[in-house]
Amino acid sequence: MKTRRLLLLLLLALAMVQTVFAQSREPIAVVLTADGPIMPPMLEYISRGIETADRRNAEVVIIQLNTPGGSVDTMLKIITEIRASDVPVVVYVAPKNAIAGSAGAMITMAGHASAMAPETSIGASSPITSSGEDLNTTADTKAKEIIKASIRPFVAPRGEEALSLAEAMIDEAKAATADEALEVNLIDFIADDLEDLLQVLDGFTVQVGDAPRTLNTEDIEVQTLDISFIEQLLLTLTDPNIAFLLLAIGVQAVLIELSTPGGWVAGFIGAVCITLATYGLGVLPVNWFGVIFLAIAFVLFVLDIKAPTHGALTTAGVASFIIGALVLFNSPGTPDFQRVSVPLVIGTGVFIGLAFFVVMLIAVRSLHRPIQAGSESFVGKTGTVKIFENDAGQVQLESELWTAERDPGSDPIHKGDKIEVVEVRGLRLIVRKK
Repeated sequence: MKTRRLLLLLLLALAMVQTVFAQSREPIAVVLTADGPIMPPMLEYISRGIETADRRNAEVVIIQLNTPGGSVDTMLKIITEIRASDVPVVVYVAPKNAIAGSAGAMITMAGHASAMAPETSIGASSPITSSGEDLNTTADTKAKEIIKASIRPFVAPRGEEALSLAEAMIDEAKAATADEALEVNLIDFIADDLEDLLQVLDGFTVQVGDAPRTLNTEDIEVQTLDISFIEQLLLTLTDPNIAFLLLAIGVQAVLIELSTPGGWVAGFIGAVCITLATYGLGVLPVNWFGVIFLAIAFVLFVLDIKAPTHGALTTAGVASFIIGALVLFNSPGTPDFQRVSVPLVIGTGVFIGLAFFVVMLIAVRSLHRPIQAGSESFVGKTGTVKIFENDAGQVQLESELWTAERDPGSDPIHKGDKIEVVEVRGLRLIVRKK
């Protein structure tokens, strides 16, 4: 009985200590830096940040956002993650001169609270197709209505002016400055920096789920959660310039492996580059008609190696490659941040053309090169006679002794003479006096 009482008192004491510790612990703010296009890797990063904040029992999650826009599907999933979070999520467009463009504007509106730094902008959220082109009338209407319906529940409480501006961003690609957004209550604050934001958030009430929650950010501990290496790598692969370079290098390496089989380095590099490029092509708005031109380009390169035309096919291949790359990534309507650099495309095309031209020259020269291996390679080489009687004997060729016979019709050969190999018959050399 005494043991049970002692155990019960011990458990009560531990519970009281834990409660006091929890109450005395400083609140935590988990800060994410979402800088770049709204692509699947960004979704993974934000989801991980919200989960981390929930595990740490954080007071608030702050997403510092700077994005030109991105995938509508990814945007809708990020909005779902934010609205389902048990930890209040504040979206902060920063630093100065940052933008919350297109999909980024919708994410900003979806935060339980939203803020912008001075000299920032938000908006221009009209949807486009996966190939970067404007939607046709029916598809355009459907897409816009879906996006407006997805943001209406958390923008409508901000008032008619805020809702009107948000819908104009979708229907008319309208954009607004931080001051204009605050004036119509589309955002809650304008904050100079993170410290300023935490000060204005202290005591601010947000709606999380069905319950209001007052934020306590006084003396809050800021914990920065950086994007991981894998997330950053995948986000980098969605850069059209990187995807283009990987595709160009990969295909060229594979063609080199096919034209000169026996090694593995070129084939391995090519397979890795093409695999990485495929990920980028899978999430970027591309026009697959450009793939046809790229395929034609590399076919022309290979044909010029197999059947040399003094560079004519290579020149045509370079032109086809440049056209294909521009069609693939730079379709009309594609946002600037998802376009590949034109100088990069032209420079890469010329470089690949020169590389294949050099390979072609090497291939042509190899056809006329003397045999460098095997006994046939001895023809034309010189040596010294060691023993020679009755038109036969032994000669030293380099560091080896060979049985040799005199070539009929040539001058007589004696010991010590210099000879030249004119023919190889099995293991015997046919020689003449040099």
